[in-house]
Amino acid sequence: MKKLVALLMTMTMAVSLAACGSDTQGDTGSAAGTSQAAETTAAGESTATAPTEKQDVSLTMWGAEEDQALLQSMIDSFTQHYADYANFNIQLGVESESTAKDTILTDIESAADVYAFASDQLIDLVNAGALLSIDTMDEALQAYAGKSVADIESANASGSVEAATYNDTLYAFPMSADNGYFLYYDSTVLTEEDVASWDSLLAAADAAGKKVGMTLASGWYNASFFYGAGFTTGLNEDGSTAMDWNGTADASGVEVVQAMLDIAGHNAFLAVADGDISNQIASGALCAAVSGTWDATAAQNAFGEGYAATKLPTFTVGDQQIQQGSVAGFKLVGVNAYSQNAGWAALLAEWITNEENQALRFEQREIGPSNSNVAASEAVLSNVAIAALSEQSAYGVVQVVGGNYWDPTETFGEMIAQGSLNRDDTAAIQEALDTLVEGVSAPTQ
Repeated sequence: MKKLVALLMTMTMAVSLAACGSDTQGDTGSAAGTSQAAETTAAGESTATAPTEKQDVSLTMWGAEEDQALLQSMIDSFTQHYADYANFNIQLGVESESTAKDTILTDIESAADVYAFASDQLIDLVNAGALLSIDTMDEALQAYAGKSVADIESANASGSVEAATYNDTLYAFPMSADNGYFLYYDSTVLTEEDVASWDSLLAAADAAGKKVGMTLASGWYNASFFYGAGFTTGLNEDGSTAMDWNGTADASGVEVVQAMLDIAGHNAFLAVADGDISNQIASGALCAAVSGTWDATAAQNAFGEGYAATKLPTFTVGDQQIQQGSVAGFKLVGVNAYSQNAGWAALLAEWITNEENQALRFEQREIGPSNSNVAASEAVLSNVAIAALSEQSAYGVVQVVGGNYWDPTETFGEMIAQGSLNRDDTAAIQEALDTLVEGVSAPTQ
């Protein structure tokens, strides 16, 4: 992995920001102006002096297709805010947070200066040398945004900061804290007591002639049962996933699978393909579904006056009720380590993730904020989906896994969904768990 050291100098006439690499990576910085360090006031305001001759700054930024109009408005406000310092040419491109890593790692040097990505991609991006650590930008952030790295960390939820950190180094700006899931339900069909456990939820749905939908053929969703029962996943030094699901935590792995088979085999349960929950909600067949904020509109339209949401139910293991866990996912914004204008890229990344723009993102797109002040606002707290996500977050886990985690867990989840395992054949269940752990533990090639 290339080691990157950012050399930052703040100047009265322009921002001098250089990102210098190892002997395998040349100078990727830019510099202009006369050297005289800017300072920040005690209130955290910028004291950088506008230059007499502005520099030309070109940047590219990638974001989700559905966020293009919103991001463009943020770019416009950014260029207006810093208009005294530079002439900007910022090009906005489309790249989903979910696919960002794959696109970026194809050609890091040609990737955008600033890009958004899902938090589970952070480690791979860092190891590939695709992210510039934020602490190398601290001087520029303080001088021109009036914020230190410590300020950014303290302004956001601890989980989002943890997700943006690797080896005690902050590598990205937290942008949102809503990349998780919970339970939507129709309160005209189901009561709060009904949705408290999978047993009562499925019984009430069956009585109403409705279904409860959830994706099982995904390691992002099916891990929720194991996390709830105290099992873990982690990352080994060789890039493989450490997994203990074939052992014993608060219950045995076999018992957790038996509970999942009981749920999946119920007449009122509908195993939904990954990405198809919104269509199933819209069909009118469901009275409840496990999903996230991205399906809020679909649920609201389908359930109407009965639109409601809450944490995930408990599930029965032996004679105990175990709270179903979840994956606590976050969306982050990073700076490309090969950016020719790394300092300005950092300032742009900070801008689109600051408190004001997180509030704007929630206002226009109902995206859950990672910023603590925005999250505590009346508007956010009164939002049905965000409130449910917040309730479930107490049981959420920041999922850290290797590349070989996904295919085996998808196959395993499909076995549960299709009822390929007999709940009474504990030897076969244990064998399936052992095979799962062996598959995810294989080193990444």
